[in-house]
Amino acid sequence: MPDYWPGCGWQLLQRSPEGQLVVTDDFLRSLLARPELAPVAESCDAERALHAALLEAPRQPVAPARLAALADEDARANYEVWLRFRERLLARPTLEGSYLQLFRGNVDVPPLLVQQLTQVLLRHILGEQATPFQARAAEMLFRTQRIAIQDEGQVMAADEETVERQALAGSFGTLGDLLRQAGATLRTAELDVLGEANAQVYWERNDAHDLVVSLNHGQPALAALCEVIARWVRHFHGVNVRVAPEREIDEDQWVWHVGLDAQATAVLNALYRGEEVDEAEGRRMLCLFRLEFDDPHVMRPEVAGRPVYLAMAMDAANRLRLKPQNLLLNLPLARQS
Repeated sequence: MPDYWPGCGWQLLQRSPEGQLVVTDDFLRSLLARPELAPVAESCDAERALHAALLEAPRQPVAPARLAALADEDARANYEVWLRFRERLLARPTLEGSYLQLFRGNVDVPPLLVQQLTQVLLRHILGEQATPFQARAAEMLFRTQRIAIQDEGQVMAADEETVERQALAGSFGTLGDLLRQAGATLRTAELDVLGEANAQVYWERNDAHDLVVSLNHGQPALAALCEVIARWVRHFHGVNVRVAPEREIDEDQWVWHVGLDAQATAVLNALYRGEEVDEAEGRRMLCLFRLEFDDPHVMRPEVAGRPVYLAMAMDAANRLRLKPQNLLLNLPLARQS
């Protein structure tokens, strides 16, 4: 298996004896290489000196006066963001602990950096045993998807940034046509859809994010997403769960639910309270899942043994933005991580 997602920085981290990730100076240096921080021709001497000093010792304190000396206002703001992000990264002994801590207050770092951490953690969790479908499904947890629902009911997901990039370049191709126009027919887009026959092509294109997947029941990508969710929960909480697609909620069993995005959360909350849901919102619901704990004793006593229903939905612009942190904060565990 090739080293997939090589640009995320996973290789630069160390492993704790418990199998979690530890932030290294090299990982911090990789963040300093981002275009928001790397010096450009117009950078002043103070900015260049600060960047060089941080590359040499990326954990060193930076006094406010040193930031104030930067001539460019955007550069000062970017370094303030980076220093705050560095503080969050080093707040706990492991990256997993720091990631959890990010969401236990006001998230004050840019989504782009949070998504990079999510990718790094998923790369670690999936390891060297990932299937192409699991790796592609995992992308949905850190990259926004554009959804197209075909006339025949197929639910197709593609990477939004890739679609927008193709649109700007004017090379729409089958993938761009498919997702620019909701309900368009697939035509020759099968070449860009990840399926059983071409699954291994994912490893050649893993950093391109240009493969479409079907999210319909019975499709390998949906089953892979269930496995990714189960492994995500297991890694952070140390509990074994089983996740499977579900067609409807058993009202007699419904005691707990978790929305995997803001839209699904709102709909599930409304339905649970017995409120009417707008028809348009209902149509945007994409998938329902049933999560069950292998050991019900790890759950809160009042809901032990009952399933947890999960759901995901696209927004009004056909975008799917999953929030994997919801699975870390909102499950009915007797003991939180």
